[in-house]
Amino acid sequence: MTEPSYLAAVRESYDTVAAAYAERVKNPAELDPLSRGMLAAFAELVRNAGRGPVADLGCGPGKVTAHLAGLGVPAFGVDLSPKMVELARKAHPGLRFTVGSMTALEIEDDRLGGILAYYSTHHTPPELLPVVFAEFHRTLAPGGHLMQAGYVGNDELLRPTRAYGDHPVSYASHLLPADRLAGLLERAGFTVTARLVQAPGEGLKRPVASFLARKPE
Repeated sequence: MTEPSYLAAVRESYDTVAAAYAERVKNPAELDPLSRGMLAAFAELVRNAGRGPVADLGCGPGKVTAHLAGLGVPAFGVDLSPKMVELARKAHPGLRFTVGSMTALEIEDDRLGGILAYYSTHHTPPELLPVVFAEFHRTLAPGGHLMQAGYVGNDELLRPTRAYGDHPVSYASHLLPADRLAGLLERAGFTVTARLVQAPGEGLKRPVASFLARKPE
């Protein structure tokens, strides 16, 4: 499969900001109560299902991967940025981190007990989200659980030029309505079991939507 063109900008940008990102992004224990609660619920669902490991896709420096492991979930991380993966391996040497793309995961069919996509799909152009969600569905075991979370909006396109310590970036962010994201997950074959939309505030600059979904058995 030919790599989508936008991935080069995402990879280069996060390689550039990796160190500053790791310094500035909160540890999961410092998140607001609702965000922590959704992560805890996801971890409990995965543990109870006992279907296999969890892939933290777009894991960055591995903070959330390590948080899941601390909640008793066998987790590993995948990120497009080699620099991010390098930082994650140094910070969490007991966990596995690999370089890879959500558009073409090097993971077997029906292999995963859970998938976490935490603030990691918004750089994907909307027309390619079905490709990403199809990969989630392919690799998740029947009865496995998905958590997808991130900023939402009214079809907003953001093109920042600098971020995380004022370093240059060239990626775009696509903020879609929560209803559309839920519909895309359902069309990919998931059953959406819970949805939480948080208004700006409590450290959130924009609305955030978190989804729990399940692949039917």
